Amino acid sequence: MSKKASNGGHKYFADQMDDEEVLFVFRKHPVVMRKGLIISMLALLIGPLYTLALTYSRPPEQYPSTQFFFTSLLISFVLSAVIFFPFWIGWFYSVFIVTDQRLIQITQKGLFHRAVVDIGLPQIQMVNYEIAGLQETLLGFGTIMMQTYLGDLIIHDVHHPAKIQKKLLGILREQGVLTANNYPASPGGQPTNQSDDEEFDEAEV
Repeated sequence: MSKKASNGGHKYFADQMDDEEVLFVFRKHPVVMRKGLIISMLALLIGPLYTLALTYSRPPEQYPSTQFFFTSLLISFVLSAVIFFPFWIGWFYSVFIVTDQRLIQITQKGLFHRAVVDIGLPQIQMVNYEIAGLQETLLGFGTIMMQTYLGDLIIHDVHHPAKIQKKLLGILREQGVLTANNYPASPGGQPTNQSDDEEFDEAEV
């Protein structure tokens, strides 16, 4: 993905600069919506369970009608969708945008809370990933760990972390942030000093 905003033209995201090109966009694994999915599935059972309770608590001549059952089921679907919607919004609009100048982390929580973290590409020193446990291995998600001059940036529940890490490293090398020998470049463009142990650890990723 490569999108560049022209003067007065369409921008991929609101804060994109006119000379800034979007190189890569990724988001977390849908598993982050699991809490909302469980709650919405329970809400889906409210109508049928209510109908079942009325059936067993009333005499046969007062059993709920078929129309009552489908109406309660429809209400349950609507309630389930309303409950799940904020979780979906939080997942879909929480994105990580990599441009030719910076990495932008947009975190959406519900409908009314948004947080943005902006890191210049030259500030990134190292990108690693971790897949820990059976669930992460089977579902294909893990943690991306970025070491920057401002501190560590940990991104949990990333879909296909190995592919994301490879793509990020490729972009950093294309932009001259990382040198050909995998040493991170300093903000001035010169590679930083790195011990043999650090070089070995990065090569193992």
